[in-house]
Amino acid sequence: MGTKKSKPAAKIRVHQVRSAIGYAPDQHQTLRGLGLGKPNAVRELEDTPAVRGMINKVRHIVRVEGE
Repeated sequence: MGTKKSKPAAKIRVHQVRSAIGYAPDQHQTLRGLGLGKPNAVRELEDTPAVRGMINKVRHIVRVEGE
């Protein structure tokens, strides 16, 4: 029996460009869930529907690179 090799997941870079001060608490939590928290923080994340949904929620605070 052979094993199937899955292709590596696509990556996207998420760059926080604004402070979360003044935004709703759930948006602060979403940034934390993405691994961000301070302006100019950058994370490289797998491009999954869950991550895309989180990015969409805080799209006014972050910039996405590598789409």
